[in-house]
Amino acid sequence: MIIVQVKEGENIERALKKFKRKYEKTGVVKELRARQAFEKPSVANRKKMMKAVYVQQLRSVEE
Repeated sequence: MIIVQVKEGENIERALKKFKRKYEKTGVVKELRARQAFEKPSVANRKKMMKAVYVQQLRSVEE
């Protein structure tokens, strides 16, 4: 259960934004999407490797 502390006189939009941020950090939506379709471990490993290569290339260009 997500609890958001709202200060006295705080705008409802601001409180809703806090709630959305906390909800996103829990990873519920990400896990739900991952569970909708099975992904073979070899495909998952390949995606992870491709992401690592991409990040490494970005860092090398940055330097």
